[in-house]
Amino acid sequence: MQHLNLDDLGQYSDVVMSRSGAIVTVRFVELGDADALQAYFRSLSTRSRYNRLMGAASELPAAQLDKFVHVGEADGFSVIATVSRNGSETVVGEARYAVDEATSRFELGLSVADSMQGQGIGAALLSNLECRAAALGAEHLFGDTLRSNEAMLALARKAGFTFAPTPGDWKQVRFEKQINVAPKDIPCASWRLAAMDKLGAIRL
Repeated sequence: MQHLNLDDLGQYSDVVMSRSGAIVTVRFVELGDADALQAYFRSLSTRSRYNRLMGAASELPAAQLDKFVHVGEADGFSVIATVSRNGSETVVGEARYAVDEATSRFELGLSVADSMQGQGIGAALLSNLECRAAALGAEHLFGDTLRSNEAMLALARKAGFTFAPTPGDWKQVRFEKQINVAPKDIPCASWRLAAMDKLGAIRL
């Protein structure tokens, strides 16, 4: 499996347009994003926060926030989706993922601001994570969500995931997808080029 160069994380950013025409940047989280990320979680509706954290909480617990903003440390990586509002960057979505090199599996979880749901932000995050998984050499993409999380289930279904019970937890559903994408076919430009560079391929 390929490894990230943590000194060049800035190159792994992608820009997409929401259905309403807003420009959305998907990028790695940085240490300086901690306050903005916590403000984002606090702004989520009780239901959305419950769905993402799998339990009742008014904000992202301090230990989890610390893991979210320390890229490459602990047990995974985090990305955020942001838009420009009144001259400043606002977090409108986030995703966390972890790569298991022993099994080539890529686990994910994500959320989108209530005010931005239905704008394609979730699909953009999920697509970006698929790019990352393919570029890193993962073969299997999966996540777990509550059976009541209809938005996440609909998003995963539309993206071609299959469903199965989450082992050991009847309240959750596992969504899974095999990844069979050649580096040159990875849809996100930054990750396509990164993957091809690492494999010594010619840029197309």
